Amino acid sequence: MDTPQPNAGTVTETLDIIGIMAAIPHRYPFLLIDRVVDIVHGQSAVGVKNVSVNENFFQGHFPGHPVMPGVLIIEAMAQTAAVLVVETLGPEARGRVVYFMSIDGAKFRRPVTPGDQLRIHITKNHQRGMVWKFDAAAKVDGVVVAEATYTAMIRNRVAEN
Repeated sequence: MDTPQPNAGTVTETLDIIGIMAAIPHRYPFLLIDRVVDIVHGQSAVGVKNVSVNENFFQGHFPGHPVMPGVLIIEAMAQTAAVLVVETLGPEARGRVVYFMSIDGAKFRRPVTPGDQLRIHITKNHQRGMVWKFDAAAKVDGVVVAEATYTAMIRNRVAEN
C-alpha cells in the first residue's frame, strides 16, 4: 500500500541546478542532471542532462569516439527520481540520500554523445514507506536511448567522522 505523501499531485514547473543541489547531496563530478521539469509530486518528473564534450568521463570512454557510459545514464535516472522523492516528501527530506536497491530490465538502445540532450522521464511505479519503485526512459530528440526499472530507498545521511 502506498504511503500518502504531503505534496502528492502538486505540480512544480521547473527545478534549476540550485534547487537540485538543495534537494540531493550529489556534487561535481557526480551530479549528472542540470534541471528537472514537469514534476508531479508523488508521480513523475523529467530530468534534463546537457551532454558536453567537457564531461570528465569522455577522456577515457572512448578516446576519439566519446560515448556516455550507460551506468551514468542509469545514475542520471536515479538522481532525477531522487529529486522527485525529495520534492514529494517536502523540505524535511532535503539532503537525504536515495540509495539503489535494484535495477531491472536496463536496456541501452543507442549511444549518447556530446551535444545530445538527455530528457529522463521518471514515473513512480510503486511506493511503500521509504522504498520507491520507478520506471525510467532516457530520450534524445524524443527517441528512447536507455530504459530501466529500479527500486530505491530514501535514508538519512550517515554521520561523517
